[in-house]
Amino acid sequence: MSRIISYSTADQAHVVAFLGAGDSLSADQRDHLAAMRESAQAHQLRLERQDIDWGLTVPDALDHLIAGHADSTAEYAANAYYTALQHIIDANASDPADLGSYSKPSTFFGLLDDELRRLGVDADLLPHGYLFAGPPDGIPFRLPYPMDGSPDFGRLPLAKAKPAADAYRRVLDRIDPDLTYDVRVLIDMLDEEHDNWIWARERLDWYTQDTLFFSIKG
Repeated sequence: MSRIISYSTADQAHVVAFLGAGDSLSADQRDHLAAMRESAQAHQLRLERQDIDWGLTVPDALDHLIAGHADSTAEYAANAYYTALQHIIDANASDPADLGSYSKPSTFFGLLDDELRRLGVDADLLPHGYLFAGPPDGIPFRLPYPMDGSPDFGRLPLAKAKPAADAYRRVLDRIDPDLTYDVRVLIDMLDEEHDNWIWARERLDWYTQDTLFFSIKG
């Protein structure tokens, strides 16, 4: 079964601020939370139509995260928590776009890392590292990992988008030809996100987005 990798941009601090906020949310955050709850409920209805039961609903998982805990003992509760976190990210992020569909993305990008590492690309710019980096930093409680690895998260500081694209571009003519297309896809995506980031920072005084978030769903 293929897994789709999508991406969007957000201010990481805005995302993390909801986790454990409880009753201290601002009026603007409460408006965002209302949208999150609506999308979480719609997601739950889709799961129920597929007879999928994680032992914890997505809306309840969202409430847990806002309250500051992720301690349900349901066997698949982590899937609900990760899905709820994705709704928090989405409510604070730009519209998502798809990077691509991969049958075994972790395996594929692990092999790509090996190839780029062999050609001298710095470890902190290797794609598997940021595509599968996990939830954002700063969550004030432990978030369990889904047993089946789906959904999953990644993140890359927008300040590293151009360095990563440039590093891949420098070695593109020496990469295994079977990997060239996928590296070009990464380069194009990173170039575009860097350009958008620079444009917004220079022209929008309210703009604070600093992170490229990735979502990997089965």
